Amino acid sequence: MKNQNDPEILKEEREQVVELGSDVTKSSRGNIYTLTIIGQVEGHQVAPENVKTTKYEHVLPLLAGIEESEEIEGLLLLLNTVGGDIEAGLAIAEMIAGMKKPSVSLVLGGGHSIGIPLAVCTKRSFITPTASMTVHPVRMTGLVVGAPQTFRYFQRIQEQIAHFVTTNSNISAEQFESYMMATGEMATDVGTILYGQEAVSSGLIDELGGLNDALAALHQMIDDQKQGTNRA
Repeated sequence: MKNQNDPEILKEEREQVVELGSDVTKSSRGNIYTLTIIGQVEGHQVAPENVKTTKYEHVLPLLAGIEESEEIEGLLLLLNTVGGDIEAGLAIAEMIAGMKKPSVSLVLGGGHSIGIPLAVCTKRSFITPTASMTVHPVRMTGLVVGAPQTFRYFQRIQEQIAHFVTTNSNISAEQFESYMMATGEMATDVGTILYGQEAVSSGLIDELGGLNDALAALHQMIDDQKQGTNRA
């Protein structure tokens, strides 16, 4: 068994915090992996150096390791993101949604755009009172072909996002679509900005709360899973 006070292990843990914004907290109540989704979710295209990003190629294998780890008992997902690449964001969200281990998300600052599927993909979701979430239609940059097929492609992507969000939260498909297509809510765009209590009232997020609330819920889920395993 590895000695957790080994200088090499401590060095690896410090590097992980710096490079990935992640940390492992070990206590008598359980071992929790904290993962942050910050800035822009980076996909196949590399973002400029002055943009803070979360790289999906780093996160995906990390999540697989967390699920398989015998030491990690729960995942805490901290979000403050402007959104980003749709496929990359959905890939991360799908992996977390498919994990058996207890997981809790906490939206801090913002969980915008593709950050919404990431916020609801855990087994429980929290948002702070001042945090906000922007629901809007799919946007694309670069060359766009002006053809009916392009419009249908946009529609299908939006349908996939809406299906994932409504499946993993308590918001109805009709309500989510109305937020997505609302006019008059945003000065230069279509969509809706929801703040903490509004996100909870709509059913998009489970509870209003902070770090202590999210951790308490995660520890309770870990305890429940342990008791279920012991009974089995």
